[in-house]
Amino acid sequence: IQGIWAVGEVVHLWHRGVMENHLCGCGAPFSGCSFWTEVGKAAFGGWDEIDPGALRELQRSVDRNRFIPLMLARGWAPTYRRRLVHYGEHLARLYRAIADVSGANVIVDSSKHASYAYLLREVGGIDLRVIHLVRDPRGVAYSWTKEIRKPEVTDRVEFMPRYHPGRMAFRYLAYNGAFHVLRGLGVPTHLVRYEAFVARPQEHLLAILRFAGLEATVRHVDGTTIELRPTHSVAGNPMRFRQGRLDLRIDDAWRTEMDRRLAMIVGMLTWPLRCAYGYRQPGRMGGAARSSSIDDPQGQEPR
Repeated sequence: IQGIWAVGEVVHLWHRGVMENHLCGCGAPFSGCSFWTEVGKAAFGGWDEIDPGALRELQRSVDRNRFIPLMLARGWAPTYRRRLVHYGEHLARLYRAIADVSGANVIVDSSKHASYAYLLREVGGIDLRVIHLVRDPRGVAYSWTKEIRKPEVTDRVEFMPRYHPGRMAFRYLAYNGAFHVLRGLGVPTHLVRYEAFVARPQEHLLAILRFAGLEATVRHVDGTTIELRPTHSVAGNPMRFRQGRLDLRIDDAWRTEMDRRLAMIVGMLTWPLRCAYGYRQPGRMGGAARSSSIDDPQGQEPR
């Protein structure tokens, strides 16, 4: 969409992009991508003019979920605040360069870390708006048990991390809860349910555009089919390398393939948010059973 530029998960740029030279979403190594080369020049005079290892360590010293209280307590921990401001200055230069090189008014950063959203709230020159995408927690937990190779790593075999469903249940509560607090702090937030988006992508994309302050069309969407073009995503889900026509369909394999006991445990642990998001049905195993609230976060019958 004209005026919008997707850059993937920028939270991983220093490590996976500059240091590890993983593949960009366009298919070229980060160091060989013309877009990121120009961004590096515009932001820092070139990527070889910065110390990515030092920046990554600086990032790790300020950008963790456990540091969120320090981000909010402006008068406390002056040493932490100085590091935060210093790192924020680098991010401000980076995002300004992305906007200048791309010519876009809206930058889509698909980083999922809650603390990173709080961090961007502290960076000057950024009009932060959050798309809060949620999914049935049992589907999330099951997804993180899969063994998936990272296609962006070409010099060795490397897989995406895997987590026990119980651990993911607690992360589901912590991460989503943090985003609700962020909304309470005044950051504009738009909640989108994965299942509803897949069922009606054009409707939800138009709503997201309005939320971003844009009036545009989504000509690349026809029903539940979407036309994907290459992007310069620095990191993210392996699907970012998909191009061409893609038929969207709900992935609910967890209903038939996830261990019943683990599904029940995840369902019980995430009960407060699961119900708040409309996932009130127990998620029967077997067949193609679906929640009656699949399209409506208020739990009404689907349209």
